[in-house]
Amino acid sequence: MVRKIDRERMQVNRRYWDEVVPVHAASEMYDVQGFKAGRLTLDDLERGEVGEVQGKTLLHLQCHFGLDTLSWARLGARVTGVDYSPQAIDMARALAAECAIDARFICCNLYDLPRQLEGHFDIVFTSYGVLCWLPDLREWARIAAAYVQPGGFFYIAEFHPFAYVFDDEASSLQYRYPYFMRAATRFEFDGTYAEKTARLQNREDYEWTYRMGEVVTALIEAGLRVEFLREHPFTVYEQLPFLEKEGKARWRFPGGAEPIPLMFSLKAVKALD
Repeated sequence: MVRKIDRERMQVNRRYWDEVVPVHAASEMYDVQGFKAGRLTLDDLERGEVGEVQGKTLLHLQCHFGLDTLSWARLGARVTGVDYSPQAIDMARALAAECAIDARFICCNLYDLPRQLEGHFDIVFTSYGVLCWLPDLREWARIAAAYVQPGGFFYIAEFHPFAYVFDDEASSLQYRYPYFMRAATRFEFDGTYAEKTARLQNREDYEWTYRMGEVVTALIEAGLRVEFLREHPFTVYEQLPFLEKEGKARWRFPGGAEPIPLMFSLKAVKALD
């Protein structure tokens, strides 16, 4: 059960996400015009590890305004995207209509989703910067696992929790945040990861951190079997200011160094009844 104070914090966060939807949609990072022209927004990591989706049902949790959801649909999946921002869901639906992509989008707080969505899916998918917005990791895992069809799987690609201990404004690796932090952290800032010069009215947010062991254990306790957990020395955005860009949408440490993991990916399956 999500505490009242955490639901209030999630409402603060939702106002932030409502405001950044048009900012992100206009940003170079999201490249909405490129998507409309046929570009897929999925990284090779997700595409390779999720595999063939043609004809499969896919539930995308915390989908923002749906570019990845719609990219899975372009690859043949029957998709449902979920996000708690009305602005995000409105834009996702508009993009689906404009691009003539068959997709369903639901505006809902993830913790309330069982009251709004029934059924099971071949794939439950989520990616990149999703766990930090969740005040209850175990309940998230329980809900996600409940939507996985027997024989199906859950997949996440996410920024590595160890990388979060370092100062994201420093010119080199410098410790800043405790790995074992338990309480929500309040931030106040201008700009977003996609548009750093943006000036926002809703500048406040709350974020939660989880250790790798907590993520894996929560999914196991929810009834899933972990098929793989992989750690990666690259990331999909400028996570630290001294990383160097590689290709269109990957960043690495300079000089081929790999001092810490920047991301992880995990696939967990549900046994057949």
